[in-house]
Amino acid sequence: MECAFEERLNHIHGRHDQIRFRRASPCSRGLVAISTPMSRMGKCCLRGLSRIAAIRPQSAVETSMSNSFLNPVSTQTWANGRHIVRCVKVIQETWDVRTFCFMADQPIMFFFKPGQFVTLELEIDGEPIMRSYTISSSPSVPYSFSVTIKRVPGGKVSNWLHDTLHEGQELAVHGPVGLFNAMDFPSPKVLYLSGGVGITPVMSMARWFYDTNGNVDMVFVHSARSPKDIIYHRELEHMASRIDNFSLHIICEKHGLGEPWAGYRGYLNQKLMELIAPDYMEREIFCCGPTPYMNAVKRLLESSGYDMSRYHEESFGATPAEVKADAVEHAEQAAEAAEVDAGDLHQVEFTATGKSIRVAPGETVHAAAAKLGLMIPKACGMGICGTCKVLKLGGEVEMEHNGGITDEDVAEGYILSCCSVPKGDVRIEY
Repeated sequence: MECAFEERLNHIHGRHDQIRFRRASPCSRGLVAISTPMSRMGKCCLRGLSRIAAIRPQSAVETSMSNSFLNPVSTQTWANGRHIVRCVKVIQETWDVRTFCFMADQPIMFFFKPGQFVTLELEIDGEPIMRSYTISSSPSVPYSFSVTIKRVPGGKVSNWLHDTLHEGQELAVHGPVGLFNAMDFPSPKVLYLSGGVGITPVMSMARWFYDTNGNVDMVFVHSARSPKDIIYHRELEHMASRIDNFSLHIICEKHGLGEPWAGYRGYLNQKLMELIAPDYMEREIFCCGPTPYMNAVKRLLESSGYDMSRYHEESFGATPAEVKADAVEHAEQAAEAAEVDAGDLHQVEFTATGKSIRVAPGETVHAAAAKLGLMIPKACGMGICGTCKVLKLGGEVEMEHNGGITDEDVAEGYILSCCSVPKGDVRIEY
């Protein structure tokens, strides 16, 4: 099976040979102006599509889609919302990690900020399920996007994706959203710290700066359990060999018999940090990985006096402690609701279905909908992913979100139902 590394070389390797010695002056946000015409980008995509066509015959829809790439100027761009996409490739990255590549039937340029994520809308055993995954590809390859997913033992969604999702299948996707991205925190020097499958958002950032000849000094530090668990290993080594502003360091917790490993062993600590990135105090740091990994990194940085306002982490998903706290909060709300006077209840009306319900103080719009049997899509439940966005037609709510909605959406009346509590009677378009 063609690996992701080899495929990217087909349309990136030559591009660097031609333009790396004619760098333009750096433009805003640490990027470099690229004069590559859109038609060349379209040709790159056509080469990718021809490889897919060689594997299996094209349908009429696919043929039409390929032909439309001949005029990329007329291509639509990806708007934040719901889109139907088709899986066009599945790549085995490691023994338990796969990358799923998606395209739209009608050509869409998937523009997003490197580091952002999307939410997949799935149906597993007849049950609708939403799950959010970081986009691992770069917006410099705009006609498709990819998510890289680790098979989790006992994980319902990850196992279904690995076992069931194949080339040609369609699904709906929401997004992109996310405050953890390379564009909103520009810096000439960055340090990427990742653990396990947490490599995906920082890989998207590194690919973006690599593909665009970004004038950014990158130090990439990845921690893996063993050599066989290193995701994107060959591609990372290739990137490090091609440009002098990309320094790669991989740390393996252990290595098995027959697994030669000459790199760092153990865990990231203060001494290793100073050895790998002696100037880390001067760098913008982006970190993603398991919660214990990120907690250890934060303790290391805080103890060294690092300016934590320059530290950014991917925090999607609730930790066990947060889940427990959320359960306690709901129990307290239920107890309080039993003692609420009727005059303190607020009516929530859902206009599209004509249903309404009176809720106690503290209950969210999403909880009100669920009591009526209305299943507003939701993934994180923390106001991060933006999946549960609905339009508020009237009334006031108190919304405490974590970046899952833009100021423009709020101005237009949209709210995140999972973290919006009515302050009075409200009307929702749903």
